[in-house]
Amino acid sequence: MGFFSAILGNAGAVSQETLLKDYGKLLAQGEEIELGFKLIRDTFMFTSKRLILIERQGLTGNKTEYLSVSYKSISRFSVETAGTFDLDAELKIWVSSELEPSIRKKFNKSVDVYEVQKVLALHVLR
Repeated sequence: MGFFSAILGNAGAVSQETLLKDYGKLLAQGEEIELGFKLIRDTFMFTSKRLILIERQGLTGNKTEYLSVSYKSISRFSVETAGTFDLDAELKIWVSSELEPSIRKKFNKSVDVYEVQKVLALHVLR
């Protein structure tokens, strides 16, 4: 992930090994990490059971919020691919009956948004 892309708030993919090393203690028994992405300080990952959003807070980033969103609470989602002039792709997730997306994430061009869509569809459309 490029520094300029990160400054713009675009997430880049992170390996499952790195995520497991850093956040394995968050996983329930039998839960596996499927995809993960990192911004400058924040991380989000799709597991076999839920979406986990990790937000570092404060100047030092010592305080961390871990938000778990069960796939069954996701009512709809959309992915928008990168274009010629708009170089980032975007993911929007609506939780429960919210009118506006509860979660919005932008990806740099190295992320395959079709893979993101496939993981979400696999779990949300059960």
